[in-house]
Amino acid sequence: MSSFLTDSNFKLFKDKIYHESGIHFSEINRPILESRIKERLRITNISTPETYFQFVISNKDELDTLLDAITTNLTNFFRNESHFKALDNIIIPEIASRKGSQNKKRLKIWSAGCSTGEEPYSVAISCLEKLPDPHNWQIQILASDISLKSLLIAKEGYYTSEKIVNVKPEYLEKYFDKLGNGYKVKDKIKSLIRFDFHNLKFDNGERDLDIVFCRNVIIYFDREAQIEVIQKFSLCSNEDMYLFIGHSESLFGMNTDFKFHKLGDACVYRKK
Repeated sequence: MSSFLTDSNFKLFKDKIYHESGIHFSEINRPILESRIKERLRITNISTPETYFQFVISNKDELDTLLDAITTNLTNFFRNESHFKALDNIIIPEIASRKGSQNKKRLKIWSAGCSTGEEPYSVAISCLEKLPDPHNWQIQILASDISLKSLLIAKEGYYTSEKIVNVKPEYLEKYFDKLGNGYKVKDKIKSLIRFDFHNLKFDNGERDLDIVFCRNVIIYFDREAQIEVIQKFSLCSNEDMYLFIGHSESLFGMNTDFKFHKLGDACVYRKK
């Protein structure tokens, strides 16, 4: 099958996307990029990839739309049970014990690549369920993504019944309101989370983070960009920070500030 893009056009687009976001397209995932560009040509009523590329480099809104279109936003509540078991049974109790004597107890978490919000809402529920006296804690959860469309869904906090199948019935009753054919996250959970449009290529200025979730995100980056992102997490973290990445991702062989730990069945990284 012939490609929609010429090799030179493919290189123009993939280099521009890499420069702007760190997302790397190889020949293996070239069809994904081509299908997204073809769809944008149809929507913008532009006839050729060459003309569309000129439109992208001259129009910041269209560049953001293209970056939005090429990201895959597959997620669900409490995704990866072993990660949440480690969070609930080991990490939150350890942090609570370590910070328990502080007058102003604060827990700072970043869900990087939060997609449509299921991850940060799940993390928020775990915090309220597993922290001793959660009302005595200042829980701050930053949830960021490069997809504006996904962030709008996340901020709304409304999910169809199919989307909440992994939520325990008792959590559903405590933290969601039934609304039409789905459920909406209660304000007491929303108040813990700040949603933000953010490109992981850049420092977001956050500091003293306790936990970072960045799962199934760096898989889209080449090795150089992966190391840069991981080191930005180190810059944002305190000396005891925990880092969750996806099961198909690894920091093996990378020169970073993080060391691998096995917590139960979960693979987690922590500052050295």
